[in-house]
Amino acid sequence: MREREKRQYVLEASGVGVRFGGIHALRGVDLAVRPGEVCGLIGPNGAGKTTLFDVLSGIRRPDDGSVLLDGADVTRRSPVWRARHGMRRTFQRQQLFGQLTVADNLVVAQEWRGGGGGFAADLVAAPTRRTYERTRRERADAVLRECGLDALAGEYAGALPVGQARMVELARAVADPPRVLLLDEPASGMTGDERGQLAAVVRHLADEEGCAVLLVEHNVAFVMELCARVVVLDLGRVLAHGTAAEVRADPEVRDAYLGAAAP
Repeated sequence: MREREKRQYVLEASGVGVRFGGIHALRGVDLAVRPGEVCGLIGPNGAGKTTLFDVLSGIRRPDDGSVLLDGADVTRRSPVWRARHGMRRTFQRQQLFGQLTVADNLVVAQEWRGGGGGFAADLVAAPTRRTYERTRRERADAVLRECGLDALAGEYAGALPVGQARMVELARAVADPPRVLLLDEPASGMTGDERGQLAAVVRHLADEEGCAVLLVEHNVAFVMELCARVVVLDLGRVLAHGTAAEVRADPEVRDAYLGAAAP
């Protein structure tokens, strides 16, 4: 029974620990996300949320514990390997290709699949290259429409305000359909309308495409509305986990993070 339940998870962290000298950033963290689930990860500054994302995405190797993707141990796999096997991530700081257009940012995200003869095919405009280019641009156009960004396709990414830039980062992360999506403070700097668009896109990814979404966000109301399940980190440990209502009502969570005026 336990093995059958285990295979239901697309992403798992088991006993993850990270130390910086004598400081324990993470201690024995367990976390698992199912396909089609939107899970929130919250906690005060310094709780270890971004460090956990670094471990999950392969940027940092844990001192203890393991990371599984589709049941396979990927703890020693590189970020590139994980990305090419369906794990995508956005960052707190915007990481767009500012000198490219919005549409080209999404096309670039698909280029790793190769094909079409590479640079030589570009020089001679080979038919296979044109076919790949057309397919990738069609996918980029479809994702931009889904994200409400189609009017910005020709704009340079570096000239966009923060909220639009964050939505472009999301669009680029899903231009090549992901199995797992790690979103690090995606709503930061967004207007209310932009947050609504973000929530709609995340729900579509989970409900219609079966993507597992793990979301770090300081906007607690946004997390509680969007996420079916919430995990709370505090001082590198899992303080609580459960539904939004269960976490909101937890007295330890209120004391450590939410406060008396919790939503």
